[in-house]
Amino acid sequence: MDTTQLLKGVLDVAVLAVVREEDGYGYDIVRRLRAAGLAEIGDASVYGTLRRLYAAGALSTYVVPSEGGPNRKYYAIKAEGIAMLDEQRETWNGFAAVFSALINQQPSSAAAASSNGSH
Repeated sequence: MDTTQLLKGVLDVAVLAVVREEDGYGYDIVRRLRAAGLAEIGDASVYGTLRRLYAAGALSTYVVPSEGGPNRKYYAIKAEGIAMLDEQRETWNGFAAVFSALINQQPSSAAAASSNGSH
């Protein structure tokens, strides 16, 4: 299954969860998402999400000098971001429970016979 479309729908909550754990700069956040198992995540998607969450008031930024290059812009979660994460976590957990029950249910014997071509 191609998870690209699924990721687009949940990227905000994933980024908020990672930043809530620890402030980070763009590529650090990408790396942490990939380490968490979101290997297909694109850099541009994460950077766009960071900008959107910042504009929405969920994140703040600050600049830290870098030893080996330009200064790095770090992102930190704000109270609004924590509230957003809590709300999205509740929504996700409810959705995941319903969807898991739906796709993991065993068919009744009549449904199984029907899907096997028996009538």
